[in-house]
Amino acid sequence: MYSFIFGIILLLLGYYVYGSYVEKQFGVNEKRITPAYALQDGVDYVPMATWKVYLIQLLNIAGLGPIFGAIQGALFGPAAFLWIVFGSIFAGAVHDYLSGMISIRHKGASLSEIQGIYLGKKIQNVMRVFTIVLLVLVGVVFVTGPAKLLASITPSYMTVTFWVVAVFAYYFLATILPIDVLIGNLYPLFGIALIVMAFGVGGGIILKGYHIPEISLVNLHPKGLPIFPMMFITIACGAISGFHATQSPLMARCMKNEKYGRSVFYGAMIAEGVIALVWAAAGMAFYKGVPGLAAVLGKVGPSGVVLEITKTLLGPIGGVLAMLGVVACPITSGDTAFRGARLMLADMIKFPQDKVVKRLFLAVPLFAVGIGLTFINFDIVWRYFAWANQTLAMVTLWAAAVYLYKYKKNYWIAVVPATFMSYVSISYILQAKEGFKLAASISNIIGLVVAVGLLMIFMKNTKEYIKSIKDTEEEVAITE
Repeated sequence: MYSFIFGIILLLLGYYVYGSYVEKQFGVNEKRITPAYALQDGVDYVPMATWKVYLIQLLNIAGLGPIFGAIQGALFGPAAFLWIVFGSIFAGAVHDYLSGMISIRHKGASLSEIQGIYLGKKIQNVMRVFTIVLLVLVGVVFVTGPAKLLASITPSYMTVTFWVVAVFAYYFLATILPIDVLIGNLYPLFGIALIVMAFGVGGGIILKGYHIPEISLVNLHPKGLPIFPMMFITIACGAISGFHATQSPLMARCMKNEKYGRSVFYGAMIAEGVIALVWAAAGMAFYKGVPGLAAVLGKVGPSGVVLEITKTLLGPIGGVLAMLGVVACPITSGDTAFRGARLMLADMIKFPQDKVVKRLFLAVPLFAVGIGLTFINFDIVWRYFAWANQTLAMVTLWAAAVYLYKYKKNYWIAVVPATFMSYVSISYILQAKEGFKLAASISNIIGLVVAVGLLMIFMKNTKEYIKSIKDTEEEVAITE
């Protein structure tokens, strides 16, 4: 239990201490007019109350990630606590903060556009395709799960197909309507529910006397999967996730002042780390260790685990919160995935989105592809998501490092996690079943060599490269 409680304390201290340091290194300008005002269009650029922006950001980046990922990551044992805590503070929150704040400095630009500015056009073109495909896949996969669950608890005429159509209809509205209509009103409520569920589960585990294992470096995974890099891929949203950087620009277009960036971007990631820590601890404690958790996961999956834990600890209210989490959380990740894809396409072809007909021009083809993909078996394709997600985080951190270098900031706050995530991503794809199936001893060495090589390239070439980068919004930003 002491490891769990100390982990929560470290996460909170990380927000106040390291978060303040990262904010200082970035250099917030409270007098700068944000894109929400400078480009206000009533659709995507909409000034919103900071508490709303925070809760929307939390739900955008969270969904089921810090719940399902943490539960499955708990199979590695209490070592998962270390990755969740230190990953959130030094990698995930830095990644989310820098991607969001750099977007603000570039008129709320989408992720791939930022990557293009700081890593070059070739990488930009690759990441445009890579990221849009990833977002559409996220949206599609988060349709079928909730649809099947809803079909199982509703009248027989409400089939899976019925709910798939209903979810897609909601997606479509959330993608084309102004952000303050559906997302701005629904997300804060769901965000509060996600926080309440985490507090309830965490408090229940402690107050009812469940034994939470203390931190150890023993690998307890029942299938013998190595902690590195498998655990660092399994627990993504609870530590660092590239998907977050696709969502931060949505809120970068709604923030009233740069001074709120730490609470919105860094703070939402720390909150997600707390949620992940709660569920990792709950999974191990509730089932009396990793073997018990593994046995239940094999029978009912993560959703069954969530339902059983919440109903047992919180009673009927827990059942409602569990259903809300298992149904609403994936849907609220899916709709902003499609919205993010629309905005990326718009930025890519310089196509304004102020009028509904223009939004339909991009949204309709995206949804046509998405609906078509629902007929494909994703069991194999989706295995690549975990790797693609962390690879996206890696690229985003390298772009942020170049930004910091260009403006003579402490770029090491991005370079260190970028190098580490390069090591993780390369090592994983080389040894994974869906990758090159190399022995861990070989793939880990190659991954380390590649990561060090990227660091050397950064240190050697960045100074010359940034001379070729044209003046950006940093120099020409509108100020009061």
